Amino acid sequence: MNRNTVLGIVLVAMFTALMCAGSFIRIPLPPVPVTLHTLFIMLCGILLPMKLSFCSIALYLMLGVIGLPVFTGGGGFAALAGPTGGYLAGYVPAVVVLGLFRPMCRKCNCIFLFVAACLLSQVCIYVPGLLWLRHCLGLSWEATLAAGLVPFIIGDSVKTAVAAISGKVLLPRMDEFFSE
Repeated sequence: MNRNTVLGIVLVAMFTALMCAGSFIRIPLPPVPVTLHTLFIMLCGILLPMKLSFCSIALYLMLGVIGLPVFTGGGGFAALAGPTGGYLAGYVPAVVVLGLFRPMCRKCNCIFLFVAACLLSQVCIYVPGLLWLRHCLGLSWEATLAAGLVPFIIGDSVKTAVAAISGKVLLPRMDEFFSE
C-alpha cells in the first residue's frame, strides 16, 4: 500500500469518528437537536478529496444504519425513517457540493469561496431535512421552518464560519500531505 492510500484510510476513519463524536455533542431541541455534525461534514468536504469525503460520509451512515448509536437519535434504519432522517440524507449531497468547490478553493484560497461552499452544503442538508421533517410530523411550512430551521440559524452560521476559516487555513496544508 502506498503512502497516499494509507493516509486516505486514516483520514476517512478520522472524519467518520469526528462525525460520530459530533452526535454526542448536542443541545437537545425538539424535534431536531443542535449538534456538531455539520461542522465536521463541512470540514470533511473541504479538506478531503471528494472520493475520500464521500467514503467518510458513507461509512458514517452505514455505521448508523447497521445499528451503532452514531446518529443523534441513536442508530438503526429507524433513525433514517424518523424526523431527522432527511438531514442525514442531505449529508451526501453536502459533501459532493463541497467536493466540487474544493478545487476552486484550492486555486484562489478566498474566504468568500469557502463561505459560499459551506453555505451551499448547509442548503443541501436543510432541503431534504425540512421536506422529510414536514412529511414525518405532518407540519405546516411555517411550523416546519420554526422547528427545523429557525432555531439553528445562529449555530449553523457559527459552524459555517469556523469551517470556512479552518478550511482556508488547513486546505493548503492537506494538499502538502497528499503531494509528498
